Amino acid sequence: MPNTSNVNFSEITPEIQHLSELCVQNSSIDPSLYTKYQVNRGLRDVNGKGILTGLTEISDIISSKEVDGKSVPCDGELYYRGINIQDIVDGFLKEKRFGFEEVTYLLLFGDLPTKEQMDAFTSLLAKYRTLPTSFVRDIIMKAPSRDMMNTLARSVLTLFSYDDNASDTSIPNVLRQCLQLIALFPLLSVYGYQAYSHYHDGNSLFIHNPLPELSTAENILRILRPDSKYTELEARILDLTLVLHAEHGGGNNSTFTTHVVSSSGTDTYSTIAASLGSLKGPKHGGANIKVVRMFEDMKQTVKDWKDEKEVTAYLKALLHKEAFDHAGLIYGMGHAVYSLSDPRANIFKKFVKSLSEEKGLTDEFELYSLVERLAPQVIADERKIYKGVSANIDFYSGFVYSMLNLPTELYTPIFAISRIAGWSAHRIEELINAGKIIRPAYKSVSVHRPYVPLADR
Repeated sequence: MPNTSNVNFSEITPEIQHLSELCVQNSSIDPSLYTKYQVNRGLRDVNGKGILTGLTEISDIISSKEVDGKSVPCDGELYYRGINIQDIVDGFLKEKRFGFEEVTYLLLFGDLPTKEQMDAFTSLLAKYRTLPTSFVRDIIMKAPSRDMMNTLARSVLTLFSYDDNASDTSIPNVLRQCLQLIALFPLLSVYGYQAYSHYHDGNSLFIHNPLPELSTAENILRILRPDSKYTELEARILDLTLVLHAEHGGGNNSTFTTHVVSSSGTDTYSTIAASLGSLKGPKHGGANIKVVRMFEDMKQTVKDWKDEKEVTAYLKALLHKEAFDHAGLIYGMGHAVYSLSDPRANIFKKFVKSLSEEKGLTDEFELYSLVERLAPQVIADERKIYKGVSANIDFYSGFVYSMLNLPTELYTPIFAISRIAGWSAHRIEELINAGKIIRPAYKSVSVHRPYVPLADR
């Protein structure tokens, strides 16, 4: 056994620093070559429009319409299996039902469920909402991570070992695996946080069991809070969050990852772990955390939250890299697809207002509303943009999570708890329509040169 007692696993040594400089020196590509070879960086054209790489029936995003032969920006629309998300939300809210389970059924099977189908489906999810014996003790409680997405991915990969048919990619088996993961994601996420909170922060450890008669949103709040208590409004807004995050086309980074990895023929657990790795990125699932922290800085910097000039000055400082994290961004504003509006943000806003009133945080809500109104004009004045800019769903979701007293460590896992529904539908769609492995091209721009013997270097 090698002696590793003096090794610091996390240390960047001078040797590593030097080698990293070699990486940068010899792996930096001339930016002009991307233009020369017409490379669609990020699989997007020069106008930011995504390059068509596949077909899907699961969801549709509309951000522009043809008028007199020209593409004209329009208010954003989102469809799940051909049904407008606004109509879906209006439907279950009117009947005072929770919607996430219904939306999950729709995404997976293509049609809205009947009452009997819905009852059977929720019962099946409740049945699967049980972890293997001692999984919490042996896996989640051991070496808890500071990052809950890491914990979630590790738990998903470990479930492979508990599945006797883990590598079977037949549709019935993959559907069974996906339903189990949809049911288990709330437990894996929240229990992972409880372990982290206990071992790293010294808080009391408690593990609540989910109740079969409760919705996904209700169970999240029940197992997270020490007293398991929550209001009806809290549960309904969390449920709405899950509905609006459940699916967003095949081209978003994590769902495209699902397609890419599924096309290789690998197992469900490896595929979903890869999707989690994508969602973990701050450019994707971690954006709402940035929004919350930006507003925390704004509230400390801006003395009068209702002063438009003062708020505008702060927003300009953000763009000039003079405020918050000096990244030059107003987080929560703009979207890769939507221009005039994000339909999810529009649906969300009125419910956010209701929750802010229940929580006594109307001043904070008014600040968010003011920034939502001012930021597009500030960005238009300061930047050259090819399309409109509007608030996206991340703009309000982080505010909602903070009002629900959800720890920031769970913000992105909540996204995953929702998006696993869409990932599952896309994985099954990819397997049903399996063609070639997805393999886009990269052009080599290296200079060919001879091999030099070691003694002559």
